[in-house]
Amino acid sequence: MAVYTDINEVELKAFLAEYDTGALLSFKGIAEGVENSNFLLHTDKGALILTLYEKRVEKGDLPFFLGLMHHLSDKGLSCPLPLPRKDGALLGELAGRPAALISFLEGMWLRKPEAVHCRAVGEAAAALHLAGEGFELTRRNALDLPGWQSLWAKARARADEVSPGLQAEIDAELAHLVTCWPQHLPEGVIHADLFPDNVFFLGDAVSGLIDFYFACNDAYAYDLSICLNAWCFEKDGSYNITKGKAMIEGYLSVRSLSEAEVAALPVLCRGSALRFLLTRLYDWLTTPAGALVVKKDPLEYLRKLRFHQAVITAGEYGWPQ
Repeated sequence: MAVYTDINEVELKAFLAEYDTGALLSFKGIAEGVENSNFLLHTDKGALILTLYEKRVEKGDLPFFLGLMHHLSDKGLSCPLPLPRKDGALLGELAGRPAALISFLEGMWLRKPEAVHCRAVGEAAAALHLAGEGFELTRRNALDLPGWQSLWAKARARADEVSPGLQAEIDAELAHLVTCWPQHLPEGVIHADLFPDNVFFLGDAVSGLIDFYFACNDAYAYDLSICLNAWCFEKDGSYNITKGKAMIEGYLSVRSLSEAEVAALPVLCRGSALRFLLTRLYDWLTTPAGALVVKKDPLEYLRKLRFHQAVITAGEYGWPQ
């Protein structure tokens, strides 16, 4: 979440008039995240999230995102729901942007997750993968290997401004992944961005998953690799194998992985580390001055990538032997 587009009370009240939300009491921008503009609204009927979809989100993808949340909820997964307007549409327009109202989800995200939370996230990721079965719409992963190459082309010339030698290092990694990226793994709907700030907890239990705006159809094991990257490294850059083992066990308690998925996990972890290195690098170089957004350090994922480059088997992530 973030704020790139400002709104005022007059236009917000006009937007809300198309919904049965009650009277607006207050609103404020939410700075966390990097993709869309988000606001927390309080009305006399309760709290809501307002999302304005920025230019990097394709308007044609919005039916997939909004429909997926309803599908997952119908299957028993706890996630926010888009609210319909009085005319039944899930999407409106505000400040020149496509916009939606989303139900408020109780819970909080964890700044210092422990192994018990990693296990719960593994369970939730696998539950999402199963719940996504039968969803009729599909969306290609725009940040797959060709997407990384396209993003890299936009940032490559300035990469060494962030870290000397980064350009050559990413060139070499992309060349490697082109030769060995796994094909034909089991796939379906994945979240593709299941970071700690997108998982809400009440106590040690997951209360819901949010922010489905990178969701797509891709390999399930790739989604697990994103979770390992996001949850199982410590602040000093070290991999916590206890957290990794807990996450994998949690996942396996809900959905099993094939031998091919297990064998592919090290290269999938390299790929997901590179994916977030590249998106962070691009945002670091291009986020407009004055945007209410917290820029994230791309070099955190360079350090994770280097760790994965030395991994040989999934056992080094905590896979049960």
